[in-house]
Amino acid sequence: MSLPHAILTALLEKPSSGLELTRRFDKSIGYFWSATHQQIYRELGKLEAEGHIRTLPAEQPARGQKKSYEVLPAGRAELARWTAAAQDPKPVRDVMLLRLRAAAVVGTAGLETDLRRHLALHQRQLEEYEEIERRDFPPGKDSPEDRLRHLVLRAGIDLETFWTQWLTRAIGEFGELPDR
Repeated sequence: MSLPHAILTALLEKPSSGLELTRRFDKSIGYFWSATHQQIYRELGKLEAEGHIRTLPAEQPARGQKKSYEVLPAGRAELARWTAAAQDPKPVRDVMLLRLRAAAVVGTAGLETDLRRHLALHQRQLEEYEEIERRDFPPGKDSPEDRLRHLVLRAGIDLETFWTQWLTRAIGEFGELPDR
């Protein structure tokens, strides 16, 4: 149910074509809510059929011209309803945690190498988020919209910080395990 709301959010920020939405998902929303090109186009069709968005009139009619979309009042109302609704947090489902639990009964072969690989991936993601923060949220950029967007980015920074710290601890534990 959240993909249509992610699309409505993106379109309220800036009316866009499906291709532009895909690119924006890759650069921003995709950090916390991913979608393929096909999923985005499928949802655009549904949102248009539901009366939540409309295709913007083309400046000059042309065959094969990309469609741009904007949110209609019904779409804004739906997004506001969804934003205000209570939602419970999702339970954590992480394959690495399950693999560690399994390693307790079958052994740790190969796992330390993958922990190190995950650590490198999380360190790179953390560096990317921190670069976005430096670039997009300099001191004094504190409109209500900017503050909320920064909170989303801070969640990513805090999650990557957690994972890098936890993975560092886990790798340390592997160094202390007997009979590795």
